[in-house]
Amino acid sequence: MLSMSGQRYTFDFLVLGSGVAGLSYALRVAEHGTVAIVTKKESAESNTNYAQGGIAAVMSLEDSYEQHIEDTLVAGAGLCDREIVEIVVREGPQRIRELMALGAEFTRQNGQLHLGREGGHTSNRIVHAADATGREVERALLARVRAHPNISIFEYHYAIDLITEHHLGQHVSRLRPDVHCFGAYVLDERNDVVKTFLARVTLLATGGSGQVYLHTTNPAIATGDGVAMAYRAKARVANMEFVQFHPTSLAVPAADSFLISEAVRGEGARLYNLAGERFMPAYDPRAELAPRDIVARAIDDQLKQRGEPHVLLDISHRPAEFVREHFPTIYQTCLGFGIDITREPIPVVPAAHYQCGGVQTDAWGRTSIQGLFACGEVACTGLHGANRLASNSLLEALVFGHRAIEPSVAYAREHAIETAVPDWDDSGTQRPQEWVLVSHNRDELRRVMWDYVGIVRSSLRLERAFRRTHLLYEETEDFYRRARVSPGLCELRNMIAVAYLIIRSAQMRRESRGLHYMLDYPEPNPAERRPTLV
Repeated sequence: MLSMSGQRYTFDFLVLGSGVAGLSYALRVAEHGTVAIVTKKESAESNTNYAQGGIAAVMSLEDSYEQHIEDTLVAGAGLCDREIVEIVVREGPQRIRELMALGAEFTRQNGQLHLGREGGHTSNRIVHAADATGREVERALLARVRAHPNISIFEYHYAIDLITEHHLGQHVSRLRPDVHCFGAYVLDERNDVVKTFLARVTLLATGGSGQVYLHTTNPAIATGDGVAMAYRAKARVANMEFVQFHPTSLAVPAADSFLISEAVRGEGARLYNLAGERFMPAYDPRAELAPRDIVARAIDDQLKQRGEPHVLLDISHRPAEFVREHFPTIYQTCLGFGIDITREPIPVVPAAHYQCGGVQTDAWGRTSIQGLFACGEVACTGLHGANRLASNSLLEALVFGHRAIEPSVAYAREHAIETAVPDWDDSGTQRPQEWVLVSHNRDELRRVMWDYVGIVRSSLRLERAFRRTHLLYEETEDFYRRARVSPGLCELRNMIAVAYLIIRSAQMRRESRGLHYMLDYPEPNPAERRPTLV
């Protein structure tokens, strides 16, 4: 039952985040109890909504589970959990059929699903809705969620921290297997009050952390909140060194790193430097269809060698009607910046796109904290390993959003809501005048991460990044202890925590593997084929 008393709320299930993982999970568990969806902006604002390419799944007789499994393992550079890969690949098609039953409409050709192909895939298997798949999936799920009587959506509510034994005055350690999550403290941004959300089960579905970097394809909300909250609550976090940089974001200053989908290269687009030289065949026999990490490093190498601001992605050799039909969003967006992609190439640069690491979970979405589940980009399931295969992200979110249901319902039946949790205490804090510190420290952090912890790394660069990030941490924590909380301040704390986890994990992995490329250790080390735990 839903209960509200002052600024305290109790639900059976608390979902933090409103992307495909959180929404699909909420719809299912709502059949077993009350659900609160807490989202820091509008419910449709999520990384899901910005996913252009599609959902990778075996939906054709010309494809096979074995091919999709092998493609995923190859992209993951020896670090994928094969059992998890097989689960996701084999359960994926049914999850897509369920989406379609909920009203999601995907692009068809001659009455059949049109299956695209992207880098790293050996078969056409990308189910998509033109070039706005995430938006269509979000639309279909939100329509059902809003109509469900057991689900309440709290927009402009910012989750500050998870509630564990620590808030009951008990010591919490990552070594303890019996830490429990009782809900979360949440800032109601519009009313400027911190509320206590208590629940039997809490799901982290908060997305990624692309805003940690200066250039990113992620929306402004992607500040690593879930990973940071889980880390502070003593959950295990894994593989944070593996940050996927999308090779092709629009290199126009006012474009805010608009993503040019992998599917554009999948449909034949070619990469050229500003001298008009096609360069990808010199880096990989798969040329433009090589995995993203290879393409991103190739572009980075071209930019550094030649001192040029961007490279060119050209699909103008394909029929104009084909381009407009398959990539309407990209076509219209580029046209708005004076670029007709049916006639001229697109200026592109790499940008931070996807975190392959996150809060470590098992095959059912359970974290190392009792009562806390995680799915979607915030989670490290073992699917991606050292590099995500294109369009496996929405697939993973759907599969684990479904797999987490059964153990969540079982846990909720066995555990009561913890009522001894104290309300948020902001006594002794004030509204200081130095808010410029928040924007300044955020800008500096993003620049440090871009310059020192980007596509190509070194021990020296990582050490510099660690020292500068530690100073930002000390300064920000001092400010946080004195100030009333705000979304901007909480985001900065979370971004610094995530930056630390990325840097520390990168320092621990003394090899080059997948998305993690070290100048000091340019080759893979067989002894390093294990997750990085922080």
